Amino acid sequence: MADGAGASGLADREATMRAEDALAALRAQGDPARAAEMAAYHKADREYLGLSNAVTGALATEWRKAAADQAALVELARGLWDSDVFEARVAAGKLFVQARMRPDDALAWGWIESVVPAFDSWAIADAVAQGGQKRVAQVPERMDVLVEWTRSEHLWTRRAAFVFALPFCKARHPSAVERAARARVFEWAERLADDHEWFIQKAIGWWLRDLSKRDAEAVRGWLDAHGERLKPFARKEASRYLR
Repeated sequence: MADGAGASGLADREATMRAEDALAALRAQGDPARAAEMAAYHKADREYLGLSNAVTGALATEWRKAAADQAALVELARGLWDSDVFEARVAAGKLFVQARMRPDDALAWGWIESVVPAFDSWAIADAVAQGGQKRVAQVPERMDVLVEWTRSEHLWTRRAAFVFALPFCKARHPSAVERAARARVFEWAERLADDHEWFIQKAIGWWLRDLSKRDAEAVRGWLDAHGERLKPFARKEASRYLR
């Protein structure tokens, strides 16, 4: 038992060092002036380093390729997230953007699902969604999780359901699975059309807009039936590509 505890402690220390090294790499490229602007814009009370998405994305790609395995990647993500540094949370979300993870992506999905209730910023939420979308596309049965999110009292969790489901908008000739997923999101949009939280309205409009690029008739039909219940800006967003 002592040996096992010691091995676990060593693994934890190594994971912490990896997170510390990653944080050091982020801090090394910090821009204090831009950090102050970002803090004023995002308003959430946390540390900002002033890094661009290009920088966090490049570092996340480097760390993802260097990771020994999925478990190590999750430990790195956990350490970055727990720092509560804005760019560290963004980078953590970008660690899981591979189209497929083998032999499965259960550990990655578990981490992603665990942090959704902590979302408090659209930028962090969307960074995590980059990986979340891939994980839902890899295992479409996770739509069962997303439907539960639509019933959450947490604004950002409700919003995440629509953002994580965006991959199902992409196919011009959708499979049966993709058609079923679209039908489910239409149901969510109908149920939440009267939710006047700005970010929910925006998410519904975003999802409908993206689908309209591939299936304009379906979106037009939904808007004819339910569009008047949306806020004008969301309705405009949804119909942006409709003639």
